[in-house]
Amino acid sequence: MNTEENKCPFPHGNSEQKSENHTASSEGKCPIIHGSLTEQGESVMEWWPKSLNLDILSQHDTKTSPFGEDFNYAEEFKKLDLQALKNDLKNLMTDSQDWWPADWGNYAGMFARTAWHMAGSYRTADGRGGGNTGNQRFAPLNSWPDNANTDKGRRLLWPIKKKYGNKISWADLIILAGTVAYEAVGLKTFGFGGGRTDIWHPEKDVYWGSEKQWLAETKNRYENDDNRETLENPLAAVQMGLIYVNPEGVDGKPDPLKTAHDMRVTFKRMGMNDEETVALTAGGHTIGKAHGNGDAAVLGAAPEGAGIEEQGLGWKNPQGSGNAGNTMVSGLEGAWTTNPDRWDNEFFHILLNHDWELRKSPAGAWQYEPVNIKEEDKPVDAHNPNIRRNPMMTDADMALKIDPEYRKISEKFYADQDYFSEVFARAWFKLTHRDMGPKSRYLGADVPAEDLIWQDPIPNVDYTLSDSEIADLKQTLLNCGLSKAELINTAWDSARTFRGSDFRGGANGARIRLEPQKNWVGNEPERLAKVLNKLTEIQQSLNKKISIADLIVLGGTAAVEKAAQEAGVNITIPFAAGRGDATQEMTDAESFAELEPIHDGYRNWLKHNYTVDAEELLLDRTQLMGLTAPEMTALIGGMRVLGTNYGGTKHGVFTDRIGVLTNDFFVNLTDMKNKWGPVSDNLYHIIDRKTGETKWTATRVDLVFGSNSILRAYSEVYAQDDNKEKFVRDFAKAWVKVMNTDRFDS
Repeated sequence: MNTEENKCPFPHGNSEQKSENHTASSEGKCPIIHGSLTEQGESVMEWWPKSLNLDILSQHDTKTSPFGEDFNYAEEFKKLDLQALKNDLKNLMTDSQDWWPADWGNYAGMFARTAWHMAGSYRTADGRGGGNTGNQRFAPLNSWPDNANTDKGRRLLWPIKKKYGNKISWADLIILAGTVAYEAVGLKTFGFGGGRTDIWHPEKDVYWGSEKQWLAETKNRYENDDNRETLENPLAAVQMGLIYVNPEGVDGKPDPLKTAHDMRVTFKRMGMNDEETVALTAGGHTIGKAHGNGDAAVLGAAPEGAGIEEQGLGWKNPQGSGNAGNTMVSGLEGAWTTNPDRWDNEFFHILLNHDWELRKSPAGAWQYEPVNIKEEDKPVDAHNPNIRRNPMMTDADMALKIDPEYRKISEKFYADQDYFSEVFARAWFKLTHRDMGPKSRYLGADVPAEDLIWQDPIPNVDYTLSDSEIADLKQTLLNCGLSKAELINTAWDSARTFRGSDFRGGANGARIRLEPQKNWVGNEPERLAKVLNKLTEIQQSLNKKISIADLIVLGGTAAVEKAAQEAGVNITIPFAAGRGDATQEMTDAESFAELEPIHDGYRNWLKHNYTVDAEELLLDRTQLMGLTAPEMTALIGGMRVLGTNYGGTKHGVFTDRIGVLTNDFFVNLTDMKNKWGPVSDNLYHIIDRKTGETKWTATRVDLVFGSNSILRAYSEVYAQDDNKEKFVRDFAKAWVKVMNTDRFDS
């Protein structure tokens, strides 16, 4: 193990944020006697905070869905009249409701912002956030300060959702509404793909930061506050409660050049380059307005902390009407363009052709207003057409003028409206679809035909394999001179990159043979090259051109099957052919660098020692792969006895039959003839109580399956004499799940 100390770049499975509005009531005691430790509101984790919290592996269980296991959203979506839905959304844009009047009689800005703020929470480091689950309906996102009044956007969409029902998810509807909003104001959009499925309770697995206060100073999430590149991974936003950067400036202090640095880091972590950053910022501010005409201090609680009578709405404003001209959101006040209900190039015209000075909004927020501007260039008031107001710019907007690189792009967009429109349309599509995975997952008639590199395209294959052909290939692979461990490790390393958060990675495409994956330390490049060379030889010798991706998975599967047979369990592990081989030209190497593993508990490997315990890192990887706690347990026990540890280490290999798929890991872990003693932070000896002899070594990941009460319960099942075959079959089933988790075509 490398003893270098590093900060953990991954979310912590035990982290939970609490709303600052949440308070415990002490005015009355419940008349029911609670015979549990939690009677004072304390959870098990609060009583024993060092206990490993496995909740990350069991959330979003099918039992939380009102539809049950048989519901198929893709089939429901096929019944949807998409054009009729889009027409209804366009009609809704100008159907101003008394309870929440539309600015200029048009909700386009509202729906664009609601979609942006759901999709914009995506970050590339772990693929979490984004819009593919409809997570904006739940805490903490529904109550982030930066998401103020997106609750109104969702409530305005409710009649549409009610009408179309199961045929459209909330996640799809919110993104579609934002896209249709731009169509309605005159932009030719790039397209729309459905297929986002809703979750039904908050996501506790997403680490949004360690701060306990909204909008805490940014130094809390930077290793070096002067170096904005040191923003804590996997975070993208600069402060707790923001989608990206502070519109008033770094820590609320206006400085466009500093803000430009934050924008560059934040948008890069959203998967955007400089041109896309400028396009999205300008395009997002071409329609709609900022709201800050009042006193933010008097606003009611956010939705998650609001009174029951508010029925899920938050930020109630007691001033005036509480809406329309009294609307409070960011605290900034005003529109960016002369005609905020029209897609045009006015944003750049106003930004670049005026001098600007800092002023305070009615809510006391810093914003920029033009020094001199013609009356006709001012936008009319959003609710009184007889009054014109100054336009305004945020610190991020001014960064597009002050930062030299952003300035060049802004001038290019200003000179070429068509080019700006095309870049924005593509960037908007990327923003709202980046977390959906490959294009094969997209649904509907508006899916663009073009393959985009950020969709990780993979060629289709035109062959099938019969059972006899699969059996013959298995024997060829087993007899090729590679060890079972070499075949298993290559298949595992290829598949383990999959992330259910944004449906990227996995074995399909065989990108493990391409840059950057073939040189990742965790993939053991020398061993990997040896295996790939042999598989390529086999491929070239076959009469039927089988993809390397299929051969990688089949080789590992054949080796697991052989190890099971050697343990006395004759089993045929199912294999589904059909994976394609991506090319280097189809692979965005910079983007894929984010998927590099720096730990893998399944192969007992850490690239460094981190401040977060290895077992918590294991939970994070397990959740991203879509595995349950029992599946994790079976896989760990099997991978250890199969001898698949990184570098061939013997930690956790509690067997003298290495390479045979036995339940020895669990038998010896639970054997009370042994005792356990620490050697260092992540290394332990397992000692024979009678002789004092060290029998094995182990890591924290190994021993947690005996120390954690839940995991020990699973381990004891697999250690039983009557469950040897069950263990083998459970391991095989979990193995197939890992190998096929990226097969959206099957």
